[in-house]
Amino acid sequence: MNAAYLVAVRAYSTVRGSLAIIGLAALAALLLVPAQREALLYHLPSLTGDSFAATVAEGTIQVSESPLEREQRAVTDYLARRYRVSDQAVAGFVATAYRAGAKHSVDPLLILAVISIESRYNPVAESVVGAKGLMQVIPKYHLEKLMDHGGEQALLEPEVNIAVGTQILREYQRRLGDTEAALQMYGGAFDEPTSQYANKVLAEKARLEALRVKARKQSA
Repeated sequence: MNAAYLVAVRAYSTVRGSLAIIGLAALAALLLVPAQREALLYHLPSLTGDSFAATVAEGTIQVSESPLEREQRAVTDYLARRYRVSDQAVAGFVATAYRAGAKHSVDPLLILAVISIESRYNPVAESVVGAKGLMQVIPKYHLEKLMDHGGEQALLEPEVNIAVGTQILREYQRRLGDTEAALQMYGGAFDEPTSQYANKVLAEKARLEALRVKARKQSA
């Protein structure tokens, strides 16, 4: 075997290895483009082997989901179906409620339950007494809180409405030392003896709590 032949074999091996690396890089760049992905997979076996191509084609490469993400997804799916609102919109409301809950030490499921009863997830809802948005905040009673967000007109922005509504709810919890009483005050029915408003909110929260428990069991 002469030296020229050995040089040619080594060169061929080097080029083939380089092409395999280029092929993998192209695969990573094109996985999110279906049409280009299919075209690439057609030629993939010659670059990386049949088994790897089949694995990608069958969609077995998955991104893991955290327990919190699983919980929020379960809550979002339930609320979107129950109140007939788009998944995308509800997902934004849910994420905002979890952030506001963490900031003000309020259970996000309680926040979402209040939204369910107050507005049924209509961000532009307005009552006859002037309550606005998802959590039906009455601006004239909470002007100092709204100043940090640009004033009364900001109440129809879901993030602002949830942030302010959560802050109000937390203040009532601290003042009264009881969630049921805080809910009655939030709903403008503090002196109502049967706690009808609070019971509605807590019943909805219980349904959401069941979803939380199920999601955590699945993540265990």
